[in-house]
Amino acid sequence: MTQGKVRSAINEFRAQALQCPLPAAVELIGEKWAFLIVRGAFNELHHFEEFQAGLGIARNILSDRLAKLVAGGILQRTPDPSDRRKVIYSLAPKGEALMPVVLALRQWGEEWGGRPADIMLVNRSTGSPVRKICVQSEDGKVLNRHDDLVWVSRAHAESVNKGRAA
Repeated sequence: MTQGKVRSAINEFRAQALQCPLPAAVELIGEKWAFLIVRGAFNELHHFEEFQAGLGIARNILSDRLAKLVAGGILQRTPDPSDRRKVIYSLAPKGEALMPVVLALRQWGEEWGGRPADIMLVNRSTGSPVRKICVQSEDGKVLNRHDDLVWVSRAHAESVNKGRAA
C-alpha cells in the first residue's frame, strides 16, 4: 500500500472514530464502580446504604457515581414514600437497556478472566440458564470472529438492505 493510501485510510479512520458513540458510552459507564452500581440496580439494590454495603464502596465515590449515572439517564432518583429522608435509585429505560452489555462483559470475564462465578443468571419463569450472548446478522447467522464483520456507512448498509428487499 502506498504512503498516500495509508495516510488516507488513517484519516478516514480518525474521522469515523471521532463520530463513534463508543467513547461517550465509555465515559458514562466504562468504569468499575459504575458497572457494579448498575449490576446492583439489576439485583434490586435501591438505597444508598444498600449500594454501599453491597459493594463496599466509599461514600464519596458512591455519591459521585450515583450522581453521574442519574445525570446520564442510566438511573432515576425518586423519593422513598416510606421514608422521606431517603431516595430510591432505580434503572431508567436507558439503564435497563444495558442488561446485554453487563451480561456480555460478565460472560467474557467468566471465560477469560478466571473461573465461572458461583451464581449464574437464569430465566425467572423457567429457571433455565441464559444463553451466551453472541453477535448475529439480521438473518440469525452467528458472527463470532472479528473478520466476519466490517464497518460501513449507515447509508451504504441501508442501500444494500433496500436492494435485498426489492
